[in-house]
Amino acid sequence: MRDEVHYRARAFGPDARQLGFLVVNLSPHGLMARCDSPFELGERLRVVLPVTGSLVVEVRWSLGGRIGGRFEHAIDLASYYELLAVLLKAA
Repeated sequence: MRDEVHYRARAFGPDARQLGFLVVNLSPHGLMARCDSPFELGERLRVVLPVTGSLVVEVRWSLGGRIGGRFEHAIDLASYYELLAVLLKAA
Protein backbone atom coordinates (compact mmCIF):
# COMPACT_ATOMS: atom_id res chain seq x y z
CA MET A 1 0.00 0.00 0.00
CA ARG A 2 1.45 3.33 -1.09
CA ASP A 3 -0.28 6.69 -0.81
CA GLU A 4 0.52 9.52 -3.21
CA VAL A 5 1.58 12.74 -1.48
CA HIS A 6 3.50 15.86 -2.44
CA TYR A 7 5.37 17.12 0.61
CA ARG A 8 8.62 19.07 0.93
CA ALA A 9 10.19 17.56 4.02
CA ARG A 10 13.24 18.60 5.96
CA ALA A 11 15.78 15.83 5.44
CA PHE A 12 19.40 15.32 6.35
CA GLY A 13 21.98 13.05 4.72
CA PRO A 14 24.49 10.75 6.42
CA ASP A 15 26.82 13.77 6.77
CA ALA A 16 24.00 15.76 8.53
CA ARG A 17 23.72 18.24 5.64
CA GLN A 18 20.20 19.39 4.83
CA LEU A 19 18.78 18.04 1.56
CA GLY A 20 16.18 19.18 -0.94
CA PHE A 21 13.62 16.42 -0.38
CA LEU A 22 10.17 15.98 -1.89
CA VAL A 23 8.17 13.00 -0.62
CA VAL A 24 6.02 11.68 -3.48
CA ASN A 25 4.61 8.53 -1.95
CA LEU A 26 4.45 7.00 1.46
CA SER A 27 3.48 3.87 3.39
CA PRO A 28 3.79 2.97 7.08
CA HIS A 29 7.06 1.19 6.16
CA GLY A 30 8.79 3.63 3.84
CA LEU A 31 8.72 6.32 1.19
CA MET A 32 9.78 7.39 -2.27
CA ALA A 33 11.18 10.88 -2.70
CA ARG A 34 12.81 13.15 -5.23
CA CYS A 35 16.23 14.23 -4.07
CA ASP A 36 19.08 15.94 -5.91
CA SER A 37 21.79 14.08 -3.99
CA PRO A 38 22.72 10.53 -4.98
CA PHE A 39 22.92 7.92 -2.22
CA GLU A 40 24.33 4.43 -1.88
CA LEU A 41 22.20 1.46 -0.85
CA GLY A 42 22.09 1.13 2.92
CA GLU A 43 22.90 4.78 3.69
CA ARG A 44 20.72 6.30 6.38
CA LEU A 45 18.92 9.62 6.11
CA ARG A 46 16.85 11.49 8.65
CA VAL A 47 13.49 12.88 7.50
CA VAL A 48 11.29 15.17 9.56
CA LEU A 49 7.54 14.75 9.02
CA PRO A 50 4.49 16.16 10.80
CA VAL A 51 2.96 13.94 13.51
CA THR A 52 5.84 11.43 13.53
CA GLY A 53 8.75 13.84 13.89
CA SER A 54 12.21 12.67 12.88
CA LEU A 55 12.41 9.26 11.17
CA VAL A 56 15.47 7.31 10.09
CA VAL A 57 15.21 6.07 6.51
CA GLU A 58 17.48 3.39 5.04
CA VAL A 59 18.07 3.89 1.30
CA ARG A 60 16.87 0.79 -0.58
CA TRP A 61 17.35 2.17 -4.10
CA SER A 62 18.45 5.39 -5.81
CA LEU A 63 17.86 6.19 -9.48
CA GLY A 64 17.66 9.37 -11.55
CA GLY A 65 17.04 11.83 -8.74
CA ARG A 66 14.64 9.53 -6.87
CA ILE A 67 15.18 7.34 -3.86
CA GLY A 68 13.22 4.63 -2.14
CA GLY A 69 13.70 4.15 1.55
CA ARG A 70 12.52 1.95 4.39
CA PHE A 71 11.81 3.43 7.82
CA GLU A 72 14.01 2.06 10.58
CA HIS A 73 10.82 1.69 12.63
CA ALA A 74 7.43 1.41 10.90
CA ILE A 75 4.85 4.09 11.68
CA ASP A 76 1.92 2.73 13.69
CA LEU A 77 -1.34 2.87 11.72
CA ALA A 78 -3.07 5.49 13.90
CA SER A 79 -0.11 7.88 13.52
CA TYR A 80 0.21 7.02 9.82
CA TYR A 81 -3.39 7.98 9.04
CA GLU A 82 -3.03 11.17 11.06
CA LEU A 83 0.19 11.98 9.14
CA LEU A 84 -1.51 11.22 5.83
CA ALA A 85 -4.40 13.57 6.67
CA VAL A 86 -1.96 16.39 7.45
CA LEU A 87 0.09 15.82 4.29
CA LEU A 88 -2.94 15.64 2.00
CA LYS A 89 -4.42 18.78 3.55
CA ALA A 90 -1.12 20.63 3.00
CA ALA A 91 -1.05 19.75 -0.73
